[in-house]
Formats: sequence, C-alpha cells, structure tokens
Amino acid sequence: MILCLDVGSTWTKAALVTEEGELVRTGQHPTTPPEVLRGVDALRESVGDGEVLACSSAGGGLRLAVVGQERVVSAEAGYRVALSAGAKVVHVSAGLVDVKALRASAPDLVLLVGGTDGGDQSVLLHNAGKLARVAVPIVLAGNVEAQPEAVRLLHNRTVVACPNVLPDVGRLAPEPARRAIREAFLQHVIGGKGLSRGPRFRRLVRAVTPDAVLGGVSRLAAQDREGAVLVVDVGGATTDVYSAVSTADSEGVERTVALPPDRRTVEGDLGMRWSAPGVVKEAHAERLTTEDLTAEAQRRAEDVGWLPEDPAVDTKLASFAAILAVRRHLRQVDGQLGPHGAGLLVLSGGVFRHMADIAPVEEALRGDPVLRPVLRTAEITVDRDYVLAPVGLLAESGRHEAADRLAKRLS
Repeated sequence: MILCLDVGSTWTKAALVTEEGELVRTGQHPTTPPEVLRGVDALRESVGDGEVLACSSAGGGLRLAVVGQERVVSAEAGYRVALSAGAKVVHVSAGLVDVKALRASAPDLVLLVGGTDGGDQSVLLHNAGKLARVAVPIVLAGNVEAQPEAVRLLHNRTVVACPNVLPDVGRLAPEPARRAIREAFLQHVIGGKGLSRGPRFRRLVRAVTPDAVLGGVSRLAAQDREGAVLVVDVGGATTDVYSAVSTADSEGVERTVALPPDRRTVEGDLGMRWSAPGVVKEAHAERLTTEDLTAEAQRRAEDVGWLPEDPAVDTKLASFAAILAVRRHLRQVDGQLGPHGAGLLVLSGGVFRHMADIAPVEEALRGDPVLRPVLRTAEITVDRDYVLAPVGLLAESGRHEAADRLAKRLS
C-alpha cells in the first residue's frame, strides 16, 4: 500500500492507494501544529499505513520572491516559473532590487534571475550583491556566464545555482529552476516553519502541494483525450487555476516569454471566506452580476468558520470566483489551451466537494461569454476524493501507471 498525504495549514488529507493505483480509502484530520506528525499518525491509524508519499502547504506553503532584470522578460519568466513550481509569489522586483520592500514581503526563498546566456550581467550581479544581506536561501537561475561571480557575491547565503530560466529571448526553460526551487523548499524551508520538532516530517515531504497538484494535472493531460485539462481550486483565501496540454504550444505565436505545457496561476483576492469581498468587487467590475452581496461577503471574511444554512450565496460566490480566476488564467497564458480548448474541467476545493448539486456552477461557467469558447466541449467534474495531489505524488515517485489509473477517477 501507498499512503499519499497532503499536509495543509488547516487539514491533513490522506489517500491509501494500491501499487496498481486503486483508491482504497481516504480520510482527513485537522493539521496539528506545532507537531503535524500527530495528525499524520492519526491518519495512518484510521486510513491505513504503507509507504508514505507526502506533500505540504502548511505554514503558508512556499513564499517566494522573484528578482529579475526587467519586467517584461526576465522577471516575467521567473514569475511564471515560480507559480508553476507551487510557490506563492509574494514579491516581484524588476531592475535594481529594493531590499527593504523585498524583506517586507517575508519570503521563504528568493528566485534570482536576469539576462540571457551571454547577455548583460550588470543587473544580476548588482542584485546578487544586495541579496547577500537577505537571510533566506537563493535559487540562482540567471545568465550562466555571470553565475560564478554572483555566487561569490552571495558567499554568506545558501545558494542553489541552476541553468538559466531564460537562456535566449523568447525561450523559457523552467524545469531546472522548478527542480531547484523544490529542493530548496525541502532542504532549507520546510524545516524552518515550526511544523515539527524533529527531522522525520522533513524527510517525509517530497513536494510543495501545488507542485504535486500540477504534476497530477499533467498526468491527466497526458492521457488520450482531446483538449487541455483545467483545474479550478477555490479556497477560503485564494483561487488557484492549473492548466496542462499534452504537447507544447504551437510555434509561431508571438509572445515575449514562451509558455511551458503546464501552468498555474494564483488569485490572492478571490476566495470563499477571507477574500470573499474581493470576489464581489471583481464580479461587479467584470459585470458578472448586479446583485449587492457586499454584506454577505463581509460576514464571511469576518467569521471564516461560519457555515450558512442556505448555500445559495456560497454557490454564487464559488461560481464568480471560478469564472474570474479562469478568465485571468487565460489572459496570463495568452489563451493558449490548444486548438480544442478544454477537454476536462475539474472543480476542486471544499465548497465544490460539499455541494449537493454543481449544476448551477456548471451553468454559470458554460454560460460565461468569455469562457464559452474554451468550455464548449469540456467535461466538468469535481475532485471529491482529493486525488490530484496523490496522482502527482505517484508520478513523481516513478509510478506512472498507478498515477494514470488513479487519475481516471476524474475522467
């Protein structure tokens, strides 16, 4: 048996899976800081035990700052890589870094990029010198010819150097930096979050949760299907959107930074509780509704644990959050979901899992004039068993057939 764990800030979720990818049992337990292993061990007793594959977003997940050379090229490339690596981007700097502003964002990690290979080195080296005073690990993924000097300037910091995220103008190479961010998170960040007293938890965790989910989305897209996979995860504070296509974007599309085949965007102002006022504000701004839900949204933001007897307002907020987040995601990825649009839309998050009937949400999504062309032939389903992160964990461990079999629960 394989026990896949997702240790979140509020809940720890478990899925017990056979080596063949059959789902045996699921469960969840409140996350138990300052010793999250208490919740983990409770799940091992109630759900069943086996080889543990774990991911975590507890303690706020991975807070990452991006420092680039200029906004349109290198900083944008770093930003996209950071999102796809499962990080919450809390600061983006273009040009000469403002160390005070960067510190105020309280990052766990800094991604330092800048310059194409063989190009300008001055901004990258200036920023490296300034970042030597910032007490967080640095992932260095800029101009490879400038990296030896940048490492020297960062001599008193933990530095993980990797190939350039932007080796040439218009060509994004995200994978080395994504791997470096993951390793830095596991080795240098998760142990400092005050989640567990010993090294056992750090040894169990293999990925930050959004990175595992993106891996699951990629496995879904790799299956024999027409169209891209879209996943909308509506939480209390943020709404994440993931998309993946089975092949890279077609050549010849003019853009500043080329797109990887799997993408993630995070909307920090769209959520069901803390960010409910942002949903209402944006729904009015984008003319999704004229109904005044301001008071209802404020009540949810002030009492995040409140559960209304009538789910009608939550259903509307969830629909608005999903529509707005997917609209933004499509703008961020230049609308590139392949020639067939979305073949599968997966709704994730507690609001959808506990919804008796998702028909009103489906009707709102399909009826939106912006999303209608993208979703015209899409199957819409709900990840009721929390399997996306386990699919990603199985794939990351090399169990691709098991990952694909588990993923079929969503098809």
